Amino acid sequence: MTGEQLRPENGLDGADPGDLEEIARVTRAVGDAVSSVIEGKSDVIRTTLVVLLAEGHLLIEDVPGVGKTMLSKALARSIDCTVRRIQFTPDLLPSDVTGVSIFNQDTREFEFRPGGVFANIVVGDEINRASPKTQSALLECMEERQVTVDGSTYLLDAPFMVVATQNPIEMEGTYALPEAQRDRFMARVSMGYPVEAAEIAMLGSHTRTNPLDELEPVTDAAAVAKLVDIVTRVHVAEPVQRYAVALTTATRRSPELLLGASPRATLHLVRAAKAVAAIDGRDFVVPDDVRDLAHPVLAHRLLPTVEAAMSGRTASETLEAVVTSLPMPAGDERSTTRPRTATAPRR
Repeated sequence: MTGEQLRPENGLDGADPGDLEEIARVTRAVGDAVSSVIEGKSDVIRTTLVVLLAEGHLLIEDVPGVGKTMLSKALARSIDCTVRRIQFTPDLLPSDVTGVSIFNQDTREFEFRPGGVFANIVVGDEINRASPKTQSALLECMEERQVTVDGSTYLLDAPFMVVATQNPIEMEGTYALPEAQRDRFMARVSMGYPVEAAEIAMLGSHTRTNPLDELEPVTDAAAVAKLVDIVTRVHVAEPVQRYAVALTTATRRSPELLLGASPRATLHLVRAAKAVAAIDGRDFVVPDDVRDLAHPVLAHRLLPTVEAAMSGRTASETLEAVVTSLPMPAGDERSTTRPRTATAPRR
């Protein structure tokens, strides 16, 4: 199978070269803006942009103090759109997230007061410090881009993206996200500690002023919505689709996994691969795009069996074994030379 066989056939929709250049220009500008705040994390920033263009939601998991909230704020400030921040705490109520109907004494009618999710980019800080009941308030809006309160449904503006941060569940005062909640996040990334040079550079720039205060928008919500539409037109050949399905199916059949990847995970995997292809200037997806996204898109959805967990075998290690053992469609001109996308944290 050659690159020509992966391209859209005559008569099929495909992304226009000019549109792909626009995606490259905007993502480069946003990436540079975020990089001015987050030092030495180009792979994580790239994955964040992939999730944005794929209409997904991002979960950033790591220990405190490595820049999780800073990354989400920098992305939000780089785009001229509505942004809301929700600080998740044990006493946060579901109505604080979605909104609530309040009785107006003057009109003698109930009026809806929107909650924190009514924005283009919602920053959910330390999401796993709230109870599962409050976390579940995000389920409908993340999947259906709408909120239902007291029998009335309210649509959310496009684009809509939730960027949530969480601390490792072993830390005090945290709750594990429900499986249904994790499955709605397209990808999970780990910030990791910066390399020495990046940390020194951070000391030079962050101790004088806050870089976020100087960050200016480089695009707006309308432009991002246009780019999202362009990404949907990227072509995915049938062999690549089969490869994506084979990956998720293999996780469901693994004896070391109690819970494998869902069909939603397969859909997210292909959508993210289309965004990667568009950012790389291609109007078609190659198998490498799918393989490189396997860890950030699939790992957080998997649950190891009790036996695997007791033996110290993590879901990420099992996924790596699945990815390594599964043959890629033959004949792809881009074999395994490209660096992997940012992987999910090992658990």
